[in-house]
Amino acid sequence: MSSVLEKAVIAVPAGAWAIGVSGGADSVALLALLRGRAGVRCHVVHLDHETRDGASGADARFVADLCADWRIECTVARRSELEPGAAGLPANRSARFRALRLELFRQVCAARELGGVIVAHHADDQAETILQRLLRGSGSTGLVGMRPLTRVGGLTILRPLLGVRSSELREMLRAQGQAWREDESNTSPAYQRNRVRALLATNPSLSQCLLAMGDAMAEWTAWARAGAPVLEEEFATRELADQPDALAAEAARRWLTARGAPREELSAEVLQRLVEMARDLGTPPRRHFPGRLLVARRGGRIGLVERG
Repeated sequence: MSSVLEKAVIAVPAGAWAIGVSGGADSVALLALLRGRAGVRCHVVHLDHETRDGASGADARFVADLCADWRIECTVARRSELEPGAAGLPANRSARFRALRLELFRQVCAARELGGVIVAHHADDQAETILQRLLRGSGSTGLVGMRPLTRVGGLTILRPLLGVRSSELREMLRAQGQAWREDESNTSPAYQRNRVRALLATNPSLSQCLLAMGDAMAEWTAWARAGAPVLEEEFATRELADQPDALAAEAARRWLTARGAPREELSAEVLQRLVEMARDLGTPPRRHFPGRLLVARRGGRIGLVERG
C-alpha cells in the first residue's frame, strides 16, 4: 500500500461508520481499505436508483454479494422505497438522487448508532468539483472544494480519499484481483460533470492546477474567516462598508448563511450585492437574496425584513 493510501486509512477515526458503496471502483477500493482498519467497524449503505434499464439493480446485487463475501453488514434500499416519505426533494435528477442518498445515510446511522458516513470522493472528484464551481462563478469559499469532514443536516460526512487519485485506487484493486462495477452513465455528455471529467482526463495538468488552487483558497478562506467581523441581526452599513473586499465578502457570506441562505447559492456576485448595499446609497434599499430573504437598508442600518 502506498504512503498516500496509508495516510488516508489512518485518518479515519476509530468507531462504527456507514460506508457509501456504489459498486464503482472508488467506493470498492474505499471499503477494501477500511475493512482491515483496526478499530473501524463498517456498515455498507447502497441506494439502488432503479435506473439504466436494470443495471442499477445489478450494481445493488454486486454490493450485497461483495459484503456477504467480506462478511460486512449491509443495507441496500431502493429509490421507490424512500421517495414517498421524503419531503421537499429537488426537481433536478442528480440533486434528487443525492438528497435521497443523504436521507438513507441519516436513517441507517440513526438506526444503528453509527458515527456518520464515509464516502469515496477522491482527488479527481475534487478537481471536477472546483472547476464546476468556478464555471458557476463561485467565490473563494466554494473554490476550496469538498472538505475532508463536513456536517450536512446533522449527518457527519468523512472524505478520506481527497488526496488520492482515482488511478491509484484502480491500480490497487487490479493488484488484488478485485472486480468492480462501471456505471455507463458516468460517460454520458448529457451531464455537465461528465463533460468536465472528459476535459480533465485529456488535460491532467489542469487537474493539478485546480487542486493547487483549492489548497490556496482554503488558506485564503481560513484567513478571511479569522479576520472578518461577525455582524449582528441588524448592523450599521459602515461595519461592512469599511472592510477590505475579502473580509467584507466573508462577513456577508456569514451573515446571509446565519439568516438561512443556502451556502451553495452564495456566489461572489450575490455576496457583492450585499456589500454594495452597505457601500453605495444609490443601490436599491431593499433586495432579495437566496433563501427567499428580503434585506433592507434604512437609516444607515441593514437588516432582514422577512424570510419567505
